Amino acid sequence: MGESKIAGKPLAQKSLADIQREVDAYISQFKEGYFSPLALLARMAEEVGELAREVNHTYGEKPKKADEADNSVEMELGDVLFIVLCFANSLGIDLTEAHNRVMHKFNTRDANRWTKKDTVEP
Repeated sequence: MGESKIAGKPLAQKSLADIQREVDAYISQFKEGYFSPLALLARMAEEVGELAREVNHTYGEKPKKADEADNSVEMELGDVLFIVLCFANSLGIDLTEAHNRVMHKFNTRDANRWTKKDTVEP
């Protein structure tokens, strides 16, 4: 299958299960542990808002203020991912299994929904 690349960059090799365990090990070192599901949802909304703001600065018409922090879409996506991982871990959800189920849904329900790119037959 070859090396997987997004935007011409090779992707780092770490499984989703490894990432969930890494986040769990980090959170588990604190007495407070995971936030409640409602607090995690509020936190996720905050992080998505920060991502939206950064996307608007980077790709939209709204320039940053001179005194505004120098964030990036990459870091804001990372923050969203961290909260999603915390949310899943706190509820005992295996995100690899959730991903597999969602991909099955898309590959069956939406199999002919979009126009596929032309492929070269061997």
